[in-house]
Amino acid sequence: MFFKKLRADIDAAMQNDPAARSRFEVYLTYGGIRALIWHRRAYFFYTKLHCKTLARMMSSWAKFKTGIEIHPAAKIAPGVFIDHGEGVVIGETAEVEEGVVIYQGVTLGGTGKEKGKRHPTVKKNAVISCGAKVLGGFTVGEGARIGAGAVVLKEVPPYATVVGVPGRVVRINGEKAQSLLPEKEDPIQKELCALRERVFALEEEIKNLTDKK
Repeated sequence: MFFKKLRADIDAAMQNDPAARSRFEVYLTYGGIRALIWHRRAYFFYTKLHCKTLARMMSSWAKFKTGIEIHPAAKIAPGVFIDHGEGVVIGETAEVEEGVVIYQGVTLGGTGKEKGKRHPTVKKNAVISCGAKVLGGFTVGEGARIGAGAVVLKEVPPYATVVGVPGRVVRINGEKAQSLLPEKEDPIQKELCALRERVFALEEEIKNLTDKK
């Protein structure tokens, strides 16, 4: 079973990275592959043998060696590709399905307010680009794409493209879409609009007074 999962992880790297020249090279040199190998061992100790301290030690060692931090309880399917991976953080209740691609600096985390399921579930074939932060116990739909640097705080529909801070949906199935993630109102812009309306009203009053004289 372990080698079957390892083969799927290496196949995912070969499929998604044009720089990958051979499976042997991927196995020896790719930090994402090494991190997943350590994670699968830690997950076994954490969930099957209930040796949680030892599992946490293994995940800490993997973080030291690869720069990728994966909680040993996180569920990661075979066939996930972590490209480069430096700074990747995957939380305890996160779930990542097969075919997902994760780039460096990605966080699959929580907001610090929830209990229970507090980290995201990433469905098949989703892509999480560099530096994206996906925070909360919601679902990122199958085939979704999260843009670089995006901060996603709400559920993402399947095959949607999300960009920005906070994240907003700009495309679904390749077609432009009205954002399903509401943008935060800008209080400064709101105040400027109110001041402009007030200026227009005062100018109108002054004109009326001048006409009377």
